[in-house]
Amino acid sequence: MNRVTPLPRLHRVAALVLEGAKPLDVGIPAQVFTTRASMPYEVRVCGAAPGLITGGDGLSYHVADGLDALAWADVVFLPGYRFPDREDPPGAVLDALVAAHDRGARLAAISTGAFALAATGLLDGKRATTHWHYTRQLAHKHPGVRVDENVLFVDEGSVLTSAGAASGIDLCLHLLRGDLGVAASNHAARRLVAAPYRSGGQAQYVPRSVPEPLGERFAATREWALHRLDKPLSLETLARHAAVSPRTFSRRFADDTGHPPMQWVMRARIDRARELLELSQLSVEQIAVRVGLGTGANLRLHFQRVLGTTPSQYRRTFVA
Repeated sequence: MNRVTPLPRLHRVAALVLEGAKPLDVGIPAQVFTTRASMPYEVRVCGAAPGLITGGDGLSYHVADGLDALAWADVVFLPGYRFPDREDPPGAVLDALVAAHDRGARLAAISTGAFALAATGLLDGKRATTHWHYTRQLAHKHPGVRVDENVLFVDEGSVLTSAGAASGIDLCLHLLRGDLGVAASNHAARRLVAAPYRSGGQAQYVPRSVPEPLGERFAATREWALHRLDKPLSLETLARHAAVSPRTFSRRFADDTGHPPMQWVMRARIDRARELLELSQLSVEQIAVRVGLGTGANLRLHFQRVLGTTPSQYRRTFVA
């Protein structure tokens, strides 16, 4: 008798649209977690009640679902909204968020959505961030929250927060890496034409006395390094490619990425190893050579230190 293998349940994502919601913030989770063969997610956009919701920036939203979608979801996104430092969302909304969290759903705020999440009390005693323009207001309105204004996103396990809209993409890719692995995350980043990995610890806003018309100064050096991870990459080598002193390179690189240069290189090597573990049949020893870590023992050491697991365990988790 032929047995039919049941299809795995899709990951359920809800985006909660509040009054004054910002259109880009609403669209980010809906687009990143779109349902397709490579992205086993189902997304519902909901509000306090089904129907028309007045958004920010001249747009309105017609949502088919109300707060019942929060009881359905595995992840609930709270997109940013206008004037978050004024009134809190309705009590029914806050109660539904707390109930979803108690049931085991993760709550993820984009930009000023952190204010709604903080209003539930679930951020009390935890680190959180929001758009740099509102960090002081968030700290003043919710003194129990440890507001960090110098990061792109904060992952506190069941509650996550991010800075401005673009960092919402970083947060979504971070969640995607945890759910499906680095290969799926990189695939989504390529589809979105987004950076595949920006550290949550990267600075939101680094003031410059002189603007840099070519964008991030060391982006070309990072790209160059990613294509030669199997080669020796020292601080001096990277600084020479960037045409600056090692001291200047080290300081400015940390501003741009949230990591010292050699820590960033190690994370890049581990991420490349993750991708090869997911997509190839190469042995751990062969992968170690390809990512510039030399031996399987060295790869296992750094893999355990960065990810808290072994390459073999990782492969079993993300390879069907």
